[in-house]
Amino acid sequence: MLSTLRVKNLALVEQARVEFAPGLNVITGETGAGKSVLIGALNMLLGARADKSLIRAGEDACGAEAAFRLADSSAVDEILERYGLEACTDGQLIIRRIIRASGSSQNLVNDQAVTLQVLEELGELLVDMHGPHDHQSLLNPQFQLDLLDAFGHLWTARSACEKIFSEWKALEARKAELEGGGGDVAGQIDLLSWRVREIEQAAPEEGEEERITEEHRLAGNAQHILELAGRVLGGLTEGEGSAFDGMVAAQKGLEELARLVPEAETWRGEVRETAVRIQEVSAQIHELADRVEADPARLEWLDNRLAEYQKLKRKYGGSVAEVLKVLEESRARLRDLETRGGRLKEIEAAIRDVERRFRDQALRLREGRAKAAGGLASAITDEIQALGFAHGSFSVGLNESEPCASGMDAVEFGFAPNVGEPSRPLRAIASSGEISRVMLATKAVLAGHDRIPVMIFDEIDANVGGEMGTAVGRKLAEVAENHQVICITHLPQVAVFGRHHLAVRKSVRGERTVTEVEPLAEPARVEEVARMLGGRDLTSVALKHAREMLAGVPRA
Repeated sequence: MLSTLRVKNLALVEQARVEFAPGLNVITGETGAGKSVLIGALNMLLGARADKSLIRAGEDACGAEAAFRLADSSAVDEILERYGLEACTDGQLIIRRIIRASGSSQNLVNDQAVTLQVLEELGELLVDMHGPHDHQSLLNPQFQLDLLDAFGHLWTARSACEKIFSEWKALEARKAELEGGGGDVAGQIDLLSWRVREIEQAAPEEGEEERITEEHRLAGNAQHILELAGRVLGGLTEGEGSAFDGMVAAQKGLEELARLVPEAETWRGEVRETAVRIQEVSAQIHELADRVEADPARLEWLDNRLAEYQKLKRKYGGSVAEVLKVLEESRARLRDLETRGGRLKEIEAAIRDVERRFRDQALRLREGRAKAAGGLASAITDEIQALGFAHGSFSVGLNESEPCASGMDAVEFGFAPNVGEPSRPLRAIASSGEISRVMLATKAVLAGHDRIPVMIFDEIDANVGGEMGTAVGRKLAEVAENHQVICITHLPQVAVFGRHHLAVRKSVRGERTVTEVEPLAEPARVEEVARMLGGRDLTSVALKHAREMLAGVPRA
């Protein structure tokens, strides 16, 4: 169950700590007081999108925190462990969310950072939320099918159907891919073969273009390089009066000078190092000269090879890496086309097999749905009769449909509110009040078929009143015998059934509007019910009536 909800700086709520009880919790308050903020905070905690517009004016951040006490946390623990999070301790689950004005946010489960995906998955396990307009979803055929499958415990059979259908569609997509890409397969094979042959014959290699570009630069200037190298070598080591000869002579002179001037020994060492460096440079120039060859045939080959690289890059990409990538892709596509016929036959055989398996599973699912349809119709009929349709009846029609992930069935809910009237599709009912009561009846039936611990109804009693309000309150109290129910209501006939009553008040403090949540006990609860009966003026008649209403109902 949801035990505590904390809200801070969210919309009009500066700070609130709300304690919930088992059974039926009712939330009341005047229109605009901020009741929806509490539901909004819960929605936010369970993965709904939220942004900084929710932050109370003048504040840097808003936040909410919900504490759940779980009798069985195994399903929640399974989700947490799947995301690498620690499991609950003693069935305690605390979800916290902070939205900052800077645009950043923080999501925490038991003080562990999580994504919105985790919050959404936890929300689906923990809370069944019914908003003011959610009863319209009851008119959706897919929603009706979901309800039938939930009632009939058919999710395992349906999941099997979905898995086979997904396999079927994947095979058909693969077949379409093989059949696509243009009808001229032979032409594509010729083009790709020629492209592969052209690139393979050229045999481009990573790094080769850079190497031959350098060699081409040297070969193209070979004569001039050799002339310059000879001139430099003559000056350094090989010519008469070369620098090296001068260094040798200088060393001898400094050797004699050092006998008279000791510091000259240092100079002699420096000159010797210079001579060694001159020899090293000469050796490097010799190496360069050996690499340079004035060979017209080699230069022509280099010209042609570089032109070949330029041609490949113009046609297949701006770099050798791109050309090689085109080669690999073309080889793969060519293999694909050349083996297409055989693979098409294999896929077509696989499609026939998976279609047969799908239809077999869909028919088994249909049998389960047909059995469940009568039971669901009977159960909802009982519930709607308790909600004021004394002679109403509910039907569940099952029709064949085109194959889809959920099988081959379409469901149509029908409703006849009075004796002698034919059942009409639920979508043909104009009254939102009638649809709301049918939705409540459906929720009441399915409440016994799920393990979701918390059910929240935001104005499920809209467009009903009087005796119908009492019927709605009684039905909510029945649902609350097996679930924790939180209900926002404007009807005193519903409010009096609550085991725990919370009132939302709006007031002006200083120059700011604030919303506060107050748990009600006698006599404040009598006054709140009286206000709901007769407005702000609490007359003795209204107070007496409120006391009588509270005394006259059992509370879940």
